[in-house]
Amino acid sequence: MNLPRQQQQQRPPSRPPGKFADLVFTRKFSTFDRQNPNAANSPFHGFFTLFWMGVFLFVVKIGAENWRRHGSPLGTNEIMRGMFSPGPEVVLLLAADGAMCALTGVSWVLQVLVKRRVVRWEGVGWVLQNIWQAMFIAGVIGLTMLREWPWTHTVFFVLHGLVMLMKQHSYAFYNGHLSTVYHRRLQLLAKLKQLERIAPVKAPSNTEPPVSAITTSHLVHTPSAREYEQRRRSLPHVKVPDVDKIAAAIESREPLDETQVQVFERVLKWEVDALSDELRGKSTTPARAYPNNLTLVNHYEYIVLPTVVYELEYPRSDSINWYYAAEKLVACFGIIFVMIVISQAFIYPVVMDTVRMKEEGVPLAGRFRQFPWMLSDLIFPFMMEYLLTWYLIWETILNLLAELTYFADRSFYGAWWNCVSWDQFARDWNRPVHNFLLRHVYHSSISAMRVDKHTATLITFFLSACVHELVMWCIFKKLRGYLLFLQMCQLPLVRLSRTKWLRHRATLGNMIFWLGIFTGPSILCSLYLIL
Repeated sequence: MNLPRQQQQQRPPSRPPGKFADLVFTRKFSTFDRQNPNAANSPFHGFFTLFWMGVFLFVVKIGAENWRRHGSPLGTNEIMRGMFSPGPEVVLLLAADGAMCALTGVSWVLQVLVKRRVVRWEGVGWVLQNIWQAMFIAGVIGLTMLREWPWTHTVFFVLHGLVMLMKQHSYAFYNGHLSTVYHRRLQLLAKLKQLERIAPVKAPSNTEPPVSAITTSHLVHTPSAREYEQRRRSLPHVKVPDVDKIAAAIESREPLDETQVQVFERVLKWEVDALSDELRGKSTTPARAYPNNLTLVNHYEYIVLPTVVYELEYPRSDSINWYYAAEKLVACFGIIFVMIVISQAFIYPVVMDTVRMKEEGVPLAGRFRQFPWMLSDLIFPFMMEYLLTWYLIWETILNLLAELTYFADRSFYGAWWNCVSWDQFARDWNRPVHNFLLRHVYHSSISAMRVDKHTATLITFFLSACVHELVMWCIFKKLRGYLLFLQMCQLPLVRLSRTKWLRHRATLGNMIFWLGIFTGPSILCSLYLIL
């Protein structure tokens, strides 16, 4: 259902959520988007304007100085030359990226086979999916190594490959779950048809199970995915569910009395209706419900949407504002230009100094003596690059993609700049990936591995840290574990933020958070360069 562009109220879910309905997509704008009325009316809107005016004047000053010294606004321009020469590598990068996106169709093919029961998802289906995902990401990383791309190409291709990996995983595991529900529903419908053909006996039947052993209290509730899931979780000690006992009784062809037939029919119909609700998910039309969603168009439509969590249906806008899209496109290239200018002026010289020291054979102790000076030289430019990178991806690129794909939920981030703890930062900095980790790592760890919430949190943080360290290895070709260690240090810091000394000291907590943001990127880069 398309919502008017002016409508800002959150739309409540149309039905109670089931197992994979832990997230609700609604019509929203991102915080800094000019379409968001709260952005223009914010008491801090002037500071936002001041920031971009300051960035503009800062870049003009750098460009003027470079023009005076080198005759070019970009100075010696090594970064730009590294990005676009030799020319064919850029073309190859784009071609490889297109092929990578096309290959995600393998996950769709597997789901079609699962739906047709050629393979069973609960058997070898999920194993094949994980094998494919391992091959996919290995191929992505292997290509960057084979071509020896510069770090700019490598970062783009590896990060986009990780996005495609998450998209495939979410698509496969949600549809795999629905395939199990779908075939379970088909089995119960077949039992209902068998039951309709049974002529009940008048005398009380001794066929198991007796009506007294069947739980019917749930039948007073409207059949839904949520009721089904709650009922399933409320009976963990039951080895054979009532529905399976009823199915076995029907299959045995033993005589059933009239009361048994009536109760069995009510129970089976309730289960069928609850499973039907699960198959509908958040879809508002039968064409979007499982298994009608398993089309090539639906798969690739999801691939281009700015989300890594698969749903049967998302809130959509009703038109494309082409002026807005053009504005975001210009902003993308403008921010990239600013980042190149800052890197060329302040980061590249420091990097070249460390390379020179290594080439001249300066011992490790001598290089470490330069560490404080290197850190002080990098801390502010890296902070600037950190902020610009975030704004480039989560405010400009994702909003541009959302506008072009009619994607209405633009809540790509929260007010992370007000964070007082690192767990709050993990939730608000990158909401698309946070939603993926919440559903497919955190909740899946609890349900599949039977671990508690603390262990699931540890698993989630560790997996995220490993992926970040993988990206650093792709960039520097060094496996050091610095980023992994610093990210895992966030867990004790989270516990510290909940102590009585910091729990109600929001300003102090925010200062500690910003200290980590200020120093973290520059410390990491300095360590990788020196060692």
